[in-house]
Amino acid sequence: MSPNTSTQQFKQRLDEHHQWPCTYMFKFIVPLNQTQKILDLFESRDELHTRPSRYGRYMSVTARCTVSSSDEVVAVYQAAAQVQGVISL
Repeated sequence: MSPNTSTQQFKQRLDEHHQWPCTYMFKFIVPLNQTQKILDLFESRDELHTRPSRYGRYMSVTARCTVSSSDEVVAVYQAAAQVQGVISL
C-alpha cells in the first residue's frame, strides 16, 4: 500500500468519526532533546501536556486543539514525522 493510499484512508476514517471543526487529541513520544520541535507544531492557545519518561530520555506530549478538517490533522502528523525519533500514537 502506498503512503498516499494510507493517508487517504486515514483522512476518510477521520471524516467518518469527526464533525469538523472539533477538538482533536494528538499524542507523541519524542526524545527529550527533540521535545521543543513537537511543541512548536502547536499554537499557544492549544492545551499541551508533557510528561518525562521514567529515566528522562523521552517526553510524552499530548496536545488537544481545535482543528477544522482531516487535512489539518494529517498536516500535523506529517510535520511531526520530520522530527527525528518521534513516535506518533
